[in-house]
Amino acid sequence: MNPHPLKTRDKLLFTPGPLTTSASVKQAMLHDAGSWHFEFNERVRWTREQLLAIADLSQADGWETVLLQGSGTNGVEAVFATCVPPHGKVCVLTNGAYGQRMVRMLQLLKIPHVVLNAKENELPDLSKLEQTLSADPDITHVAAVHCETTTGILNPIAEIGRLCRQHACLFVVDAMSSFGAIPIDFESAGVDFLISSANKCFEGVPGFCFVLARRETLLANEAHARSLSLNLADQLRGFERNGQFRFTPPTHALLAFEQALKEFLAEGGVTARYRRYQANHAALVAGMKQLGYKPYLPPEIQSCIITAFHCPADQRFHFAEFYQRLSQKGFIIYPGKLTDAETFRVGSIGHLFEADMLALLKAVAAVQTEMHFDGDLHPAPNEMPARFQTVPLFL
Repeated sequence: MNPHPLKTRDKLLFTPGPLTTSASVKQAMLHDAGSWHFEFNERVRWTREQLLAIADLSQADGWETVLLQGSGTNGVEAVFATCVPPHGKVCVLTNGAYGQRMVRMLQLLKIPHVVLNAKENELPDLSKLEQTLSADPDITHVAAVHCETTTGILNPIAEIGRLCRQHACLFVVDAMSSFGAIPIDFESAGVDFLISSANKCFEGVPGFCFVLARRETLLANEAHARSLSLNLADQLRGFERNGQFRFTPPTHALLAFEQALKEFLAEGGVTARYRRYQANHAALVAGMKQLGYKPYLPPEIQSCIITAFHCPADQRFHFAEFYQRLSQKGFIIYPGKLTDAETFRVGSIGHLFEADMLALLKAVAAVQTEMHFDGDLHPAPNEMPARFQTVPLFL
């Protein structure tokens, strides 16, 4: 069954976020909320508690959730601006654009740092991290991206976290595109700060991010915060004082997120969402391979969140036209972001199901025929694979 009503369906977003949301999440925003009103403050309190519970954490054990206006990038920068002391130093592991974005934040904040680069199709070198931490006792924090959506690579945060503990370093995890869908054991991974966003695996809308952190660690350097609007310690104090955001809250985004969380819990939480995204990813990769497209990453390090595919070598392939034709059929994909290969990306997350992946594959096959190009692994585009022939395009 197609979960998206035919006459009212928006174009489907096969992206890492913002992404396709349910009709009920959209409808939740059709109300106004007073930013100081006790009913809205109660929703904020419930949301903060639910996010801790989903992570199997609690305030009783010393953990807090801090909501912050803006994109996930704001949350990552807020952790650095608030929680790295004046004498601190950060080691950043990078194998994509979002790790490099962390480096740029530290440069602008003038925080000492060291960068351990890996290729975009390789996991971080943990032996190099071990050597770096052993050789430089000034390093106080290690930062890494869990799912680097430049490619979809899934970085080994549990192994990184164990090294952080061995060297008494705090561990900052950008889990923007993983938290809520990929299981994360905070204790075994040694996570001290985890940052994510409303418009990723929880299938809400853009407007705010959130940080899960140990209260004591979060407040340890509140006197040294480098920003007013990105001061996590001040925002936590604000929630404790009156339950409110310090500045204008994203009221409609919070209402949508409340509904998205209810749907997340009704679906079965992290386990069920992970299972659905895995099924979406498996259908996508199998179908794209059948049509002649080669994934950029080997399967052992590929997440189920987003997949980068090599652009076909056929000179008749032009991504801009490929993208436009898919859009005209109701499907939005994502351009590539690699420095060493021509790729495009297709997400498997959001309010999407296996039927949607098959519909996208049918559209890709149709566009391939219209543009008269060959996939690199498939001899000819002129005959649509049988498994897609009966799939509706939902036009």
